Amino acid sequence: MLYYLLLFAVAVLPVVVLMIYIYRQDKYQKEPIKSLAKAFIGGMIAIPLDILIVTGLDLVLGETVFAQTVFFSAFMEAGIPEELCKFIIFMIFIWNDKNFDEYFDGIVYATFIGLGFACVENIEYVFSYGVQTGVVRALLSVPGHFLFGVVMGYFLSMAKFHSEKRGTYLWSGLLLSMLAHGLFDWLLMIASYLPIIGGIIYIIFLWGDIKLWKLGLKYINKQQENSRMQAQEAMAADMDYQISSTETGYDTEYKQIDWNAGDRQ
Repeated sequence: MLYYLLLFAVAVLPVVVLMIYIYRQDKYQKEPIKSLAKAFIGGMIAIPLDILIVTGLDLVLGETVFAQTVFFSAFMEAGIPEELCKFIIFMIFIWNDKNFDEYFDGIVYATFIGLGFACVENIEYVFSYGVQTGVVRALLSVPGHFLFGVVMGYFLSMAKFHSEKRGTYLWSGLLLSMLAHGLFDWLLMIASYLPIIGGIIYIIFLWGDIKLWKLGLKYINKQQENSRMQAQEAMAADMDYQISSTETGYDTEYKQIDWNAGDRQ
């Protein structure tokens, strides 16, 4: 019993850590817990949808030479369908949610969807292959889903608040997250399938992973700044909030975490 509790902890802990991290980065209007739960559960729901799509692809292409390639496994069975399912869930569950009302929200909700997906996937892998697999996935796969969510969420926020370029931003979010996910898996798979040069490929993978982290943090910082400007503009436009910046703290410091954040009015 204790061993299974350990497996569960190893599988779930990295997901929880990353959820807390991104929640803390939401500096101005905390998202209500029920909306975050909806996004997280939506990520879980994306799993059977993904299985359905991959099963269909395997039925159609399973006997072809293409289906035997590493590219097919990395992109057609992982990167493309998984990110497509997360995108669909976002558009169904979050896009019209009244709480999706600032730039940083797109990143928060997309990462919660990605982490909901990663949580189910991680539990399956850890219970099947053990603690060692859980440790490796905690360092690579779970943060990967988190970062793919940051990329997608950045562009979905831009699409939400820039209707003149909505189509471009929507496609950018979907395609870039697919590309990042596919390359992530492809490099890992190639490194294991080609042992002679696997070390070199793995170094390339680590370089790419660092670059992905830098990009993710850049997008997080960018949308934090956009949300700050958005909050200041909203306050300036509201004549009922003639309060000095010293009293509000908007210009000098971030809001503290509000675990009781509720729906927007």
